[in-house]
Amino acid sequence: MKNFVIAIDGPAGSGKSTISRLVAKKLNFLYVDTGAMYRALTLKAMKKNIPFQNKEKLIDMAKNTEIELYDEDGKFKVIMDGEDVSEEIRKEEVSKNTSYIASILEIRKILWEMQRKFREKYNVVMEGRDIGSKVFPDAQIKIYLDASIEERVKRRYSQLKEMGIEESIEKIKKEMMERDQKDKNREIAPLIKGDDYYYIDTTNLTIDEVVETVISIYKNIKDRL
Repeated sequence: MKNFVIAIDGPAGSGKSTISRLVAKKLNFLYVDTGAMYRALTLKAMKKNIPFQNKEKLIDMAKNTEIELYDEDGKFKVIMDGEDVSEEIRKEEVSKNTSYIASILEIRKILWEMQRKFREKYNVVMEGRDIGSKVFPDAQIKIYLDASIEERVKRRYSQLKEMGIEESIEKIKKEMMERDQKDKNREIAPLIKGDDYYYIDTTNLTIDEVVETVISIYKNIKDRL
């Protein structure tokens, strides 16, 4: 039997990263943040001054990029071409430009292959926006995490504040709604909630409650296999 995959999809601010990391830790699975991989390529394009309209150069860049992901004492590390870019990829300029990289099918295919390789060695908790639909349509468990726009904006505001970045609630809400529209309506691998997904609304749940819900789903499915 193939290694186990828990695919966790959902919009920005739904709690994917936090929940996925904690579930992976509890189950001793590998945690994979696929968004970090798109952010890493975005950062590289910005550093190399490659215009986001130049698809050919961006695709060639992606083909010649190595990305490693791992946990180091509870901290998620992203190593691109041998350099630790874990902090840099979280900058707002990178976030704003990641959708350009994500909209190129050839680049998505390159990253899908990288992501699928993790399953060859490990049981995986993988989060993103197209994990259950494109990366692992055969994942044993597919979760769609969601939350109200107000709650997601509040979470993003707190996250930015912790990073020392001051942004208005109105601006964060506007950008998040625009991101939602892009994610759900793009032609390539849009964010979808299929019939085979477990839907979890995290708005009024604690982190522990969401983690326990996912663990419970895992135990029920595992017992049936």
